[in-house]
Amino acid sequence: MLGIVPKKDAPGVDFCGVDKYYYIVRSDMKCYMRSTNFNEGKDLSVFSLHNSCLGGDHYLAHEDDLFYIIKTTSYRRVSNMNTDCDAVVYSLHPNCQGGDHYLSAFGKFYIIYASEGKYRRVKNMNTDEDAVEYDLHENCKNGLYYWGVKDYYYYVKPHDQWGIQYYRCTNFNTNEDGVSYSFHEDVVNFLPGGFSITKGPAYGTWECIKTLVNDSESPIVWTKKITVKIGYAREKMNSIEHNWNVSMSYSYNSGDLTAAFCRQQFSMSASYGGCSVNSEKENWSEATDVEESVNVTVKPHGKLYAYQYKLGLGKESVLFCRDMTFSDNSSPPTTIPLPPSGL
Repeated sequence: MLGIVPKKDAPGVDFCGVDKYYYIVRSDMKCYMRSTNFNEGKDLSVFSLHNSCLGGDHYLAHEDDLFYIIKTTSYRRVSNMNTDCDAVVYSLHPNCQGGDHYLSAFGKFYIIYASEGKYRRVKNMNTDEDAVEYDLHENCKNGLYYWGVKDYYYYVKPHDQWGIQYYRCTNFNTNEDGVSYSFHEDVVNFLPGGFSITKGPAYGTWECIKTLVNDSESPIVWTKKITVKIGYAREKMNSIEHNWNVSMSYSYNSGDLTAAFCRQQFSMSASYGGCSVNSEKENWSEATDVEESVNVTVKPHGKLYAYQYKLGLGKESVLFCRDMTFSDNSSPPTTIPLPPSGL
């Protein structure tokens, strides 16, 4: 079943929030998105993550506009993840370590232990001050991601018949004031696995681009040039970034961010809408027509089929690969010419 990749399978990906803004952190892509409303897709801005803020196990934000980046047994507190301003590092109290999710709301910090169905609330993660534990309400369990703002908790539930939803409440123990919202498509596109929901699952296929026919009684040596399209169909994906105010200080030029998201979608397993291939070494520049010289022999009264490998999302071809092959079989090859992604 298609769906967003959960936090446990997406290192460096997390949600957090402050009073006015919601954030999606994509440390794996060296960036984060800021929005004032995930449901309406309002004020979507994308920023670079500072190098010192990369690779966090968890990301959370406090109502005083401070961000906390947790790595194993310590956390880094900054006022801006793009600039690493006002950075200071603290140790994480042993009782506050090992959580599956971290968030801040109501002036406190919350640590969710998913397997135990419990959460811990503390005033200070360095000292474990005012610590108390509660059971998670049944509706609040099995969240893919959790985050908080000043007066609310939020959690993302797995994709269902209503699509991908996030829920808001004021008490994880009772699910008080519980209400659900749908994510705007432009926000879904920023999530790991999101393209499989908005565009369709990834696929890799051999396409027949030329058929050679020999009606004679003798073999024919066919020496010609075939025009093939090679590269990334940028125009089909650029509309995604048009709805994001991209302000990247490094890593990506215009249009390259969406290409990076495509590469990742292709690398994912089929359970998250990917096809488990590594396409990094393919030509990811703008797709252009290229002439390829070929020299093949077609048997008497035979046919030869020229196939090219391509990757796509849903019904759209996105990447036209360099791999070509010839076969006397009208059925496409079954081999996969790209290396496995290992994901």
